[in-house]
Amino acid sequence: MNMNVGLENTAIQARPQVAAWLVVVAVMVAAMVLLGGATRLTHSGLSMVQWRPLMGILPPLGEAAWAEVFALYKAYPEYQQINQGMNLAAFKSIFYFEYSHRLLGRSIGLAFAVPFLWFWFHGRLERRHLAPLFGLFLLGGLQGLIGWWMVKSGLVDQPDVSQYRLAVHLGMAVAIFGGLIWVILDLQGGVPIHAGHGRELRLWSKLIVGWVFLQILSGALVAGLDGGLVYNTFPMMNQYWLPPELTDLSPGWLNMFKNAVTVQFDHRLGAYLCTILILALWHRSRTFTLAPAARRALHLTLAALALQVGLGIATLLWVVPVPLAMLHQGGALLLFAAAVHLMFRLLRR
Repeated sequence: MNMNVGLENTAIQARPQVAAWLVVVAVMVAAMVLLGGATRLTHSGLSMVQWRPLMGILPPLGEAAWAEVFALYKAYPEYQQINQGMNLAAFKSIFYFEYSHRLLGRSIGLAFAVPFLWFWFHGRLERRHLAPLFGLFLLGGLQGLIGWWMVKSGLVDQPDVSQYRLAVHLGMAVAIFGGLIWVILDLQGGVPIHAGHGRELRLWSKLIVGWVFLQILSGALVAGLDGGLVYNTFPMMNQYWLPPELTDLSPGWLNMFKNAVTVQFDHRLGAYLCTILILALWHRSRTFTLAPAARRALHLTLAALALQVGLGIATLLWVVPVPLAMLHQGGALLLFAAAVHLMFRLLRR
């Protein structure tokens, strides 16, 4: 019994070190999402047509190796339908985007697994954190498989990855990021609001986290269909509030997933609803006495929303330049992290 108490005390004392490790991993995951966005925006994601989890750690070494990799790329639809005539130098520029993305993914795996095992074997992890952290480790491994599953969809007939698989890949990354944020907050401790306050607010905070997550998935559909390029005016879509192409596909439900105009329209509606939800929660919270930490979390969420809306409008009006689009994707992660933080502060632990 005393030994168990001693181990638990050791784990409690190690909280700052464990939190610092997870912060590093969370930053790496965020960088991975941004790099993945850049890879998508520069049409570099199909440049590596093989999945070599171990041997793929090193890039091609020497001209012969580069010629072999380039020859493999030439056998697939992206080269044949879009990049025919591309020279080796241009191929290297897109190859290194995808290579860096995969290398960072492997680095995240090591940055998580090695400290996790060390902290675990040395009794530095509290029991209640073992299952969530092991679950995040498994999700990270699954994410690598999902990434290749996504890439394979662009190596068959069409030189584009499936927008559905892209949404799954991004959604998994965001879920892992959110899980890391939650454990980090739990390690740092938190003061819940009084039991008589805020049940309604807690429900609102859960709804906001869920809606922001769905909005990010909607953004993946927009990216997968190049939907950000079809209408580049705001608030109207050219001269329309309801563009005429919204129902072009049959059956009608396909428009929500395969029609670039409808997908962009839905993403706009989702942003409006997200704004309404967060503003409504902020307004409703004024009648409650919240802990200072919860009040700060609410203000941070509101600020993250304002930043993300501004980035989204700018990205649209400037016709999706890569730097702005990456900032918009980063803004989505920031808003999601702020919403998770808010939910943590409002939930009774």
